[in-house]
Amino acid sequence: MSDLLNLFADALPVMLRATGQTLLFALMAMLGGLLIAALVAVLRLLGPAWLGRLLGLYVSAFRGTPLLVQVFVVYYGLPSVGIQFEPLTAGALALSLNAGAFLAESLRGAVTGVPAGQWLAAASLGMTRIQTLRHIIAPQALRLAVPSLSNTLISLIKDTSLVSVIAVTELMLATKELISTTFRPLPLYLAAAAIYWLLSVLLEAGQKRLERKLALPH
Repeated sequence: MSDLLNLFADALPVMLRATGQTLLFALMAMLGGLLIAALVAVLRLLGPAWLGRLLGLYVSAFRGTPLLVQVFVVYYGLPSVGIQFEPLTAGALALSLNAGAFLAESLRGAVTGVPAGQWLAAASLGMTRIQTLRHIIAPQALRLAVPSLSNTLISLIKDTSLVSVIAVTELMLATKELISTTFRPLPLYLAAAAIYWLLSVLLEAGQKRLERKLALPH
């Protein structure tokens, strides 16, 4: 027991620093994913049909293939055609594109969940479709999309562990490096799992609080 406590005492500061990097990385990917998703969702709703089909292909491809494969394509595959990224940039790009595909469908579903009559009411007031989307539909859609957005962020935090394969510094890579020097895989992997779990629990609690705050009065 004393040996185990000493192990955690030495490893915990390293793992906590890596946890901060994991959170930062996940937030970067979430922001990138949201920007992509908002653009894709708006263009699929209001753009020409051919563009909607093209963006639908992007959504289908990134939702239908493993994230790890996408990371490999961006980091190892693109250099073969002259496009090369640093590990951090490649990981953030792959995660953002992946999150963007899922978030685009969440946002599109939230927009279509707003009663269609509100589009007609806005049009009768002389508002354009862009004005209607910005001032009337989007605020309501964002309220509906909160659970999906929160779930995506939770998934992103866990998915950051995959970018350890391209040497991006985050919790899983830090854990592997600690194991390579201590040769104690079980307690360290369990500690990493506990940190991921705690982050998920905290985010879920924040999600429920935000949902209560945004809930419409009965």
